[in-house]
Amino acid sequence: VQLQASGGGLVQAGGSLRLSCAASGRTFSRYTMGWFRQAPGKEREFVSNIVQSDASANYADSVKGRFTISRDNAKNTAYLQMNSLKPEDTAVYYCAASVMPSIVARTYSSWGQGTQVTVSS
Repeated sequence: VQLQASGGGLVQAGGSLRLSCAASGRTFSRYTMGWFRQAPGKEREFVSNIVQSDASANYADSVKGRFTISRDNAKNTAYLQMNSLKPEDTAVYYCAASVMPSIVARTYSSWGQGTQVTVSS
């Protein structure tokens, strides 16, 4: 599956953004969709995922209560609604697809190109 992430931008602290991840192909519903991020000088980290089987979601502790992941299988698109953004949320955000309900980056076989999110203080 090929992925295209969009929706990043510059926002003030406390603001909101919604990221989208559009997938090609007819098998989108079979994948767990995940969001990861990478800040300058830091390793890529898990943000959230939504499992293909029951649409259950998982979140990193740092974003719980502020970010919401969702998916629309009819549109082959996953979303990440980000509210109450903080400067430490600044990073390149990547969407990814996995056949496993995993939070581990190496289990994701398909990756989007990344979208920059910058939160100013």
